[in-house]
Amino acid sequence: MSTVTVKKESRSLNVTMRVLNGIERAGNKLPHPFWLFIILSVALMVLSWILASAGVSAVNPADGKAVVAKNLLSAEGVTLMLGKAIESFTTFPPLGTVLVVMLGVAVADRAGLLSAVLRRGVSRVPARWVTFVLAFTGMISHVAADSAYIVLIPLGGLAFYAVGRSPIVGVVVAFVSVAAGFDASPVVTPLDVILGGITTEAAHTIDPSYTVTPLANYFFSVGSSVVLAAVITLVTETVLTKRAKSMPIDEDAEVGDLGELTLSAQERRGLRWSGVTLLVIAALVALAIIPDSSPLRGEGGSLVTGPLLAAISILLGLAFAIIGIVYGRIVGTIKSSSDVPEFMAHGMREMAPVIVLFFAISQFLAYFKWTGIGTIVAIQGAAVLKSAGVSGPVVFLGILIIVTLINLLITSGSAQWALVGPVFVPMLMLLKISPEATQALYRIADSCTNAITPMSPYFVLVLGFIQRYRKSAGIGTLMSLTLPLSLAMLVVWTLFFLAWWALGIPLGPGAPVR
Repeated sequence: MSTVTVKKESRSLNVTMRVLNGIERAGNKLPHPFWLFIILSVALMVLSWILASAGVSAVNPADGKAVVAKNLLSAEGVTLMLGKAIESFTTFPPLGTVLVVMLGVAVADRAGLLSAVLRRGVSRVPARWVTFVLAFTGMISHVAADSAYIVLIPLGGLAFYAVGRSPIVGVVVAFVSVAAGFDASPVVTPLDVILGGITTEAAHTIDPSYTVTPLANYFFSVGSSVVLAAVITLVTETVLTKRAKSMPIDEDAEVGDLGELTLSAQERRGLRWSGVTLLVIAALVALAIIPDSSPLRGEGGSLVTGPLLAAISILLGLAFAIIGIVYGRIVGTIKSSSDVPEFMAHGMREMAPVIVLFFAISQFLAYFKWTGIGTIVAIQGAAVLKSAGVSGPVVFLGILIIVTLINLLITSGSAQWALVGPVFVPMLMLLKISPEATQALYRIADSCTNAITPMSPYFVLVLGFIQRYRKSAGIGTLMSLTLPLSLAMLVVWTLFFLAWWALGIPLGPGAPVR
């Protein structure tokens, strides 16, 4: 590498670091998401008073009715805020569904099944396949939510070291796969449930009967997970591997125990029987929906309008719980029936921060919907875009840019979608763009910059893992490794969505892209 090239890379990295330092300073001034939504609720009260006093309104083209801004500080508004607070929280769509799914996921997690699946995914992998397998395992790991960071990142370093490659690159590949690909997975995750609930609530602004299920983006998510794993592999092999040559690990590096990748005979047996159990569950569900008269089908024998998709959260929770119990009984992590509810209770304790955040979000969304401000903004925004003759792809790119920038500061996927979804979803519905397509677009913007924003709590965690191998590594070291991957994923994933939209492929069961 020439001296000129090194200087150019150094200048580029310095500019990047200055931008990121500014983002970090700005982000640190933001309150916790809970207080952010409380502040937004107070601001909404004042705004609703101003707009209602000014008589601001708009005609909803969906039904031809006038939507008038309503004052939250009026007697009717105060009645809503105080009298309907509990109802707004308990009927918040994502609340019940995500808790039900997490009951099952908690059993599978505490029994050790999820960790075993991830370890199995990165063990005994040929050197030429280690990058792709690790990246794709990262996509699967999203079912474990934030636990994926704790489990997979150190395993990524060990997996690379085991095949004679830089463990630093392994750590980065694992981190980017989990963080920058967080909204893509070949399996349904708790985030799918949360996003679907918030999108449903936002879609009710235009169509009160509209429902977005946890499977609304499933086909697109599966395809995205394969594409992103391929992008990570390509960039790693062509860019990161070369950079790693200038980052040798320290002679006294804490490599870790390679035995952590190896599954015991009991664990392998547990995985086999868990897999068999999952196949049996899938076969039973398939047999149950085959008859046209199946109670799981809707009117005219439709699966889309039947109770199957509506009950998908229950089925997912049961499936995770059952295979978790099978695994736990075999490996000995579940010794008695009382362990199962204890595991569930532990999972609910881990959900406490989410439940607290949901309370603030549910109140804000209830206020926002009641005032009609979101509908008015969506109608006026759609009218402006229509008059300007803006097409779908241009709208998509505009939303991608806005949400991607917001994501640098607000890294919570549910909090961010609760903030922008109530405006973008109805606005795009008025432009004949489905809520499922808007949600799929959000997945891209909400994911790719997770690996480069210093606002992510896991950014520093990953740096700590890298410093196990190279003590001199700093934020600049990590940034120079994650930035190429993050940008490549953003560009390719966007092109992938545009191609998917152009071809008109359904995003999920009963979920047209347009």
